Order: sequence, then C-alpha cells, then structure tokens
Amino acid sequence: MPNRYSTDLTDEQWDLIRRFLPTEQEGRGRPMELEVREVVDAILYVLRTGCQWANLPNDYPNANSVYYHYRKWCLDGTWRRVNRALRQQEREERDREPEPTGAILDSQSIETTEAGGPRGYDAGKGVWGRKRHVITDTVGNVLDVVVHAADIQDRDGARLLLNRLWEQTQKQIEKIWADGAYAGQLIDWVQENLDALLEIVEREEEQDGFEVLPRRWVVERTFAWFGRYRRLSKDYERTIRSSEGMIYLASIHTMTKRLARDG
Repeated sequence: MPNRYSTDLTDEQWDLIRRFLPTEQEGRGRPMELEVREVVDAILYVLRTGCQWANLPNDYPNANSVYYHYRKWCLDGTWRRVNRALRQQEREERDREPEPTGAILDSQSIETTEAGGPRGYDAGKGVWGRKRHVITDTVGNVLDVVVHAADIQDRDGARLLLNRLWEQTQKQIEKIWADGAYAGQLIDWVQENLDALLEIVEREEEQDGFEVLPRRWVVERTFAWFGRYRRLSKDYERTIRSSEGMIYLASIHTMTKRLARDG
C-alpha cells in the first residue's frame, strides 16, 4: 500500500499492530465501516503534525469517525495493550525477558490549552497544565503512563503510576531509578507495595550546567522522542484518557519503526 504521507504506516509497521486492533464492532455501538489501517494512519497524522481533527486531509476518512475510534480505543485500553505487546516483543528481540527487572521513573509538566479538562499549577516548573508521569524500562520503552493535573506532587503521581502497572510488570521489577523529587516516604512505599528498591539519583552539588545522570538519562531520552510529535508539544486533549492515548501512540509508533527496521 503506497504511503500518502510520511506519517502513514508502512506494510511492515502495520503488520506489527494489526492483530491487536478490532476489525469489526464488538458489542453495542457504531458498526466498524472504515478500514482500520486508514483510521490509524489518520490518527498518526494528527499526532505527528499536531493538526486539529477537523483539519485532517480529505483523503483520510471523516474526521469525526476517526476521532470516534481513537477515543473508543483510549477508553477500552486498546492503545495501552498494543504498547505492552510491542514493548515485550522489542525486548525479546534484544534477547531480554518480556518484563524488565529495572525501570526509570520521571514526570514532565506540560501546558494545556483552552480545550478544558483537569489541570493545575506546578509551582516548581512554573507550568499551568498537566503532568505526564512515565515509567520506562532501561532501554527507554514506555511501561506505562499516567496523566494528571500538574499541581499533584511527584510522589503522589508516582503512586498512581506504579499502581497502574501491569501485575506481571509489578512482580518482575526489582529496582526503580528516579530523581530527588521522589525521595522520602515513597521509598518505603515502593518496598512495601512492589518489593522493589527505589534508588534516588541526585546531581552532584558542585555540578554546574548539564550533567548526564546514570539511568535517568534513559527516561529523559524517551521524553525527547515524544518531542518529535507536535500533538505532544502541549496537552491539547480535553480528557485525561485522550492525553494518555497520545503518549501510548507516540510510544507505539516509535517502536514500530524500530521493529520494522530491525526485522
């Protein structure tokens, strides 16, 4: 299938995710009349270019229909399941176990727009908006994500994220690296609830300027990967689920490109 735009999936990339996406309507709701690949390509166009749904090019399916399916797959956990499946496959191709024993935790405060929805003020970063709390494996693949108002403290947001992790992931993790914002009671909480060690990686006090910190640079690189997707330059979404869906999709798209290239 020829690509109309650089954001469209190649055949190899599509083959990686097609088996995880519904091809027909399950249960009550609108019948699935569109080609699923067309819908996914349209969603990726929005994600990568940052355009409004209404400004999708005319050779994609109707924007309202595309958004309907995007939102539905946010709510039913489809994007989260696809992300997990690809992350496990990517790890196995690196001759690693599907679930990691080590992980890196961090957050990113991002401005919101007039779209509405939950938001707050992060006084430390001077940002009015939301936080993207992300945990990755030691390669940088997203294990899970939670988006919440920016005025929620990092330690509290981390609990939301770690509680969401897949049960198998929780059981496998032995060590988590994070910065000083997660010091304190969270260390004991991680030990008690995950039977894992939370190691705080601090900057050297005498360090002046940029410093590459052990392990923490991995999740910072993941945030940099998100920067390739203009829809993530701010939080344009009205709901938390839609915000998380865009992050899962950026992770999915990044992994499909890597897997298709290496396959």
